[in-house]
Amino acid sequence: MGLFSRRKRDRFIDLLVQQSERTVQGLQTLLQFVKSPDPALANKMSEIEREADEVRRILIDELNRTFVTPIDREDIFALSLTVDDILDYANTTVEEMNVLEIQPNQFLERMVSLLADAAREIHEGVLRLEDHPNVAGDHAVRAKALENRMERVYREAIADLFHMPKDIEHVVEMLKLREVYRHLSNAADRGDVAANVIGDIVVKRM
Repeated sequence: MGLFSRRKRDRFIDLLVQQSERTVQGLQTLLQFVKSPDPALANKMSEIEREADEVRRILIDELNRTFVTPIDREDIFALSLTVDDILDYANTTVEEMNVLEIQPNQFLERMVSLLADAAREIHEGVLRLEDHPNVAGDHAVRAKALENRMERVYREAIADLFHMPKDIEHVVEMLKLREVYRHLSNAADRGDVAANVIGDIVVKRM
């Protein structure tokens, strides 16, 4: 038996795990994309986002039909929503890069790498919520720390943009990149909220 083998997970926790797992997959796909844009990766991202949306629809349907839940229904809804938002922003980042014809740069790669790490921490936190809430709380703390690091890189990237303009082409490129950077910053903000929800759940289970 594996290290974490145990009884069957509650269906709500299981759906949250499925959702957060797809968010990890999406951020990993985005990381590949910002290193080397490829239409196949864009298609993969869209498919992952569709799968995650379906999991969320099932979760909401289960919530509407269930009176007693393992954790507060408001927390289940909030965690599902924020995890969904992270993946949505990752998907729109790919779409914006395609539409605006943005080429990868070191700031995009650094920000997405930190977001991917934070998504993994959130996923690990969700995995441990039911049986090891204290460990889940530790993962939430790590996710928040990664979000803070990502926001520092975001500010560094924005500062670099405003040193860029030399002519109208540079100004246009600056505006395009700022739009994509904002998508990533918004994803980080939603990751921070997801970590806060995990922390709230942990406190309530103590």
